[in-house]
Amino acid sequence: MEYVAIIIFAVFVNNVILSQFLGICPFLGVSNKVSTSLGMGAAVVFVMTLSTLVTYLFQHYLLNPLEIGFLQTIVFILVIAALVQMVEIILKKVSPSLYQALGVFLPLITTNCAVLGIAILVIQKDFSLITGLVYAIGMSLGFTLAMVLFAGLREQIELSFTPKGMKGMPIVLVTAGILAMAFMGFAGLVKI
Repeated sequence: MEYVAIIIFAVFVNNVILSQFLGICPFLGVSNKVSTSLGMGAAVVFVMTLSTLVTYLFQHYLLNPLEIGFLQTIVFILVIAALVQMVEIILKKVSPSLYQALGVFLPLITTNCAVLGIAILVIQKDFSLITGLVYAIGMSLGFTLAMVLFAGLREQIELSFTPKGMKGMPIVLVTAGILAMAFMGFAGLVKI
């Protein structure tokens, strides 16, 4: 039951985009279509989970024993970049269709601050490995949910009348703010 509470907390109450403001670049930049958002979300779920696993192991079996925790951010960035590159190479060889489906999303994830942010939060919250992975999965699912909902709203906005002064980024930012307020309604639902 604890893991279900963590996932509900991560997806709805403490959404990585709408509550913590991590991953705003892909949220605003890639969310023009629902299909694009789903692709980006799937790639983030995979990379965020894998990077959380590897960075957790690096932290507990390399940085902490050597007492070089101050290098955490640099090491985590390098690990995430290397993981994304390895995943890209492996997918290209093993599953070219999946590689084509993910397309430009894998390289974009290298610069997604949400991936680094969640890896650091797992260490800061002193989660166990399994709890940290559940938290990372929940956060990445929350990222995907926010992206898909926002993309759906943006598709509807394109079909609707928008005043001249609100066209483009102004209406997008207002919509993002309203979506964030909607997610604030889940506050207090679950505490971890």
